[in-house]
Amino acid sequence: MNIYHNIKDFNCKGKTAITIGTFDGVHVGHRKILKRLVNSAKKEGLQSVLLTFFPHPRMVLQHNSELKLINTLDEKVSILEETGLDHLIIHPFTLEFSRLSAQTYVEDILVKQLYAKHIIIGYDHRFGRNRTADINDLKAYGNDFKFKVEEISKQDIEKVAVSSTKIRTALTEGDLELANKYLTQAFKLSGQVVKGKGIGKDLGFATANLHIQESYKLIPKSGVYVVKTIIGGKTLFGMMNIGTNPTFNEAKQSIEAHFFDFNQDLYGKHLSIMLLKRLRSEEKFNDINDLILAMQNDKIKALDYISKLADA
Repeated sequence: MNIYHNIKDFNCKGKTAITIGTFDGVHVGHRKILKRLVNSAKKEGLQSVLLTFFPHPRMVLQHNSELKLINTLDEKVSILEETGLDHLIIHPFTLEFSRLSAQTYVEDILVKQLYAKHIIIGYDHRFGRNRTADINDLKAYGNDFKFKVEEISKQDIEKVAVSSTKIRTALTEGDLELANKYLTQAFKLSGQVVKGKGIGKDLGFATANLHIQESYKLIPKSGVYVVKTIIGGKTLFGMMNIGTNPTFNEAKQSIEAHFFDFNQDLYGKHLSIMLLKRLRSEEKFNDINDLILAMQNDKIKALDYISKLADA
């Protein structure tokens, strides 16, 4: 998959089949659209293209937007590489771009720069300055500029929208199993391992403290989770705490992962950690001994869950 960070950088020999959208989560509904795009492109001898935007348009157009995204940009790119797309364009979304007229957007970008011959798009797609143009306008432009518009039905689009809403809701409620069902793979938290206060090590559970740079990344509900990651080609399981460590009267949220049967130094390394199941809420314990007992119990439950995964 070829990746471009500006429409102007797009370099393709031949005509294209295109879909357009943010595709946050690249969930089961998105994958259905992308599969349709890739298959249509192959059948018609075209190159498949996803045109997406960053930042998310709502972040630019709604200054008070508190939108949190399922994926960081890097995570989304990694997932999209598995879909069979020929080209991914991540165009910077700006106020200036949002003010392009519908005619300019279609003629100068879709036709002259992206060589569109087939556009697969939702029935409710709107574009151009103030989003005044709709799919009927796009079909009219298609007649003028000789490209085909394939409309994704209301039913299919609503499935995509519902999936996105359900995933975000499930994550904020800690329902990882439901979120992962819609995502078709485990939700990830990715970041750099930074030095913490060493409390976990003192308790017998050395942890990797994960710093997530992207402030727009959705963080699931506080609590203890079963997790896995890949380090040096080896799959490791463990448990993660998301929260403020109330037993120690901390105020700032931290994300700490303890991996079973692993004692290497991870400081400075970048980890992508998959969350599999939420075990319990974060609690404030009366003393450290109670906390240690709870963590030991968490480990037992996590290992039981992992053993069932292996048997499935």
